[in-house]
This record gives sequence, C-alpha cells and structure tokens, in this order.
Amino acid sequence: MSKLLRHIGYGFGDMSSSMFWKVFSYYLPFFYSNIFGLSLKDAGIILLVTRIWDAVSDPMMGIIADRTQTRWGKYRPYLLFVAPLFSIAGILLFTTPDWGYTAKLVWAYATYILMMTVYTGINVPYGAMLGVMTADSQEKTVYSSFRMFFAYGGSFLALFLWEPLCNALGGYNTPQGWFWAMVVIAAACFVLFICCFLLTKEELKTVSTVSIGSDFKALLSNKPWWILIGAALCFNLFCTVRGATVAYYFADIIPAGAQLAIGRWSFLFYAGLFLAIGEVSNMIGVALCVPLAARWGKKTTFIAVNIALCVLSVLFFFIPVSQTGFWLMLLAQVLISMLTGVMSPLVWSMYADVSDYAEQKYKTASTGLIFSSSSMAQKFGGAIGGSAALWLLAACGYISNQPSAISTQPDSALLCLRCLMSFIPAAVSIIAVLVVSFYPLTTAKMAEIDAQLKIQRQND
Repeated sequence: MSKLLRHIGYGFGDMSSSMFWKVFSYYLPFFYSNIFGLSLKDAGIILLVTRIWDAVSDPMMGIIADRTQTRWGKYRPYLLFVAPLFSIAGILLFTTPDWGYTAKLVWAYATYILMMTVYTGINVPYGAMLGVMTADSQEKTVYSSFRMFFAYGGSFLALFLWEPLCNALGGYNTPQGWFWAMVVIAAACFVLFICCFLLTKEELKTVSTVSIGSDFKALLSNKPWWILIGAALCFNLFCTVRGATVAYYFADIIPAGAQLAIGRWSFLFYAGLFLAIGEVSNMIGVALCVPLAARWGKKTTFIAVNIALCVLSVLFFFIPVSQTGFWLMLLAQVLISMLTGVMSPLVWSMYADVSDYAEQKYKTASTGLIFSSSSMAQKFGGAIGGSAALWLLAACGYISNQPSAISTQPDSALLCLRCLMSFIPAAVSIIAVLVVSFYPLTTAKMAEIDAQLKIQRQND
C-alpha cells in the first residue's frame, strides 16, 4: 500500500469524527434550546456535565487501547468494531421524543453521555494511531496535516449541507428535519471509519512494560504534557466559543434573508455558509502547517498564530451589520479559520512529540494515554466553551425558542453575542500564548530525542 494512500486513509478517520464533532459543537446548543425545547440553563448544564464525564473517560480508554494486542494492532480494531455504534448514537442524540419536559431532559442526558462515550471509544484509539504509524517526527506532521485536511473537508460538507438537509427532510425548525439530517451524516461517518480501518497500518510495535500506576505517575510528572494540555484547552475553547455562538449570532444579529451581493448576483448569508467557508479556509491553513512548522518550528508557529487570532477577533467586534459588513465578516472568518487550520495539525503533532519524549525519558509506551489527554483537553474546552456561552446569554437576558424574532432580544443579549464572537476568544488566545511560551520541546530538542529513541528501540 502506498504512503499517500495511507495518509488519505488516516485522514478519513477524522473526516468522520469531525462531521459529528462540528455539528455537535456548533448546532447542538441551538438544537437543545430552540428545537428540542430545553432552557438555556439546562442545555448549558448538559453540555458541561456530559463532556466532563467524556473527558474523564478518555484516559481510561487510552489505558485500555495501550494494552490491546490483536493481529490488526493496538488501535485499528476499534475503528472497525465501534463505527456502527458511533453512527447509531449520533442518530439517537438528535431524536426528539414527544414526552414531557423532565423525561426529555433525562433523554438528552442519556443520549449525549452515550454519544460521548462511544466517541471516546473510537476517537482515542484513532488519535493514538499517529504515534505508531511512523517513527519520524516530520512524517507525523504530514500524517497530522492529512488528518486535519480531511477533517475540515468533512466539517465543510456537514456544516454546508446541514441546514439544506434539515429543510429538505422536514424543516430547519422541526425535530424531524434535524433527525433525518443526522441519519444522512451518520451513514457517511460509518463508511469513512471503515475505509480508515482498511487503508491504514500500524508500523511500530510498542509494548507498555510498566504498571498503570507508573504510566499515570510518568504522565503527571511530564512537564511538556501539562503545558500542551493548557495550550490545547485554550485553542479548543477559542474554537468552541465562536462556533457555538454562530447559530445564535445569525438568528439575532444578522437580519433574516440577508444577502451577499456580487454584481447582479446575490447569495443567502446564513450560518451554515459562514461556517462552511470557515472549514474550507481551515483546509488552506492545514496545507500551510507543514512548511510553517518546518521553517519556524512548532512552538514559534503556535505563538505567532495565536497573536494573529487575537488581533482578528478584536477587529470582528467593530464590523458593521451591513452589506459591506457581511463581506468583512466573511473575510475575517476566512482569515481566522486559516489560522485555526494551521493550529489543529500542529497541536496533534506536538502531542506525538510529547509521546516520544515520555517514551525516551520514562521508558513507557503510553501513546494512547497521552493522546487521550489531547482528546480530554478538546472536550474540556468544548464543555467549558459551549456551557459558558449559553450561561452568558442567559445572564444577559437572551430569549430562547424564538430563532427568527430578532426584535425581541434585549440590547444586553445582543452585546453578549458580539463579545462571544470577538473579545472573549481574543482573551483566550493571549492566555494560550502565555502558556506555550514555557513549552520546552523545540526542534533541536526533538532531534536529540529522536536520535536517542532510535537507539533505545533497537536495544529493546
């Protein structure tokens, strides 16, 4: 099997995961409050509680995966056997039973916890595969870039098609429309994970020879891991706060039926278009990641990107709601998304470096545990970002269940929406810069670690 085909096959896995994850991150809060019928407070609590459980379960899955041994490898079998459960859980999540409020609230908790548990069961092993598909640090960045390129491609399809699918299959403002749209997305996700299983291979044979307690002890004393956890948490918080706000922003800030005009032509300016163009821009950013990281180093690239994200986010606040403003919003979205596109593969590649650092220093092959921590940071960022956005809106007097009633929202709620798209993400970016400035795994340090690991693995 060619190396390119393996790169593509690995990308299919996150293409599937991201189709679900972006719909959950960007549309699930809106679904719960405006379609399913929950209050903003209850919806925020669900997002927080379920994702905290999900984050806690990640290290458990990492430990299990690290100690799995099959003829397909450690991590690949989970892609095959968990894929059908992954799709079924997604469909159940967007099912709206005709029950009373309390019963529906219980259903929401049960289905979201199920979905996130299954997501962990397939995504943690998938992420850990990066650490055993090649021993070369730069090649890991290439794999990671293919992964994120396909991830954003999947996200683009899911977000661009979501509202049209809902409208075609029952209506955007109806539970039936959301249910059948998810059925379509879930079927595609199942096929993609099966393709990922078939087209990939684990090249490195790593064996954990220490106890679970020793693995955790090594992890907790791993300074680069702690720093990267903080940086990744900030990055995912940045993305989730903006992403979870977009549906509300377009419902209450952007006038209904707003158009983007190009000469005699005009196009509807809606949330799905805004998000989908962001995903295409993410793909451009992914393509830029490898040359930028090779030239500047991963740490410097991370810092530069976050400074630029801060500046662009602040500028977004001052864009007017007008025909010109719509184009400026779209331009800002393109630039911000290109930068977050650079960040995504960069962070995953840095986790692979942290895994090599741990193997070299602590003599423990805990790739699954370390990569599960990255998923944990992603989910904590999603939990905090999504919940905080809903609670801030509730505190500012946002009126839910009225997606098209722009005139009913108080000025305080509208100001909150604008800040959630600008100043709040900007502050998170600055924190990320401060955290990663202490990251010790520079390009020179990783070259030293790679050389030592090569000798260590030959002697094992």
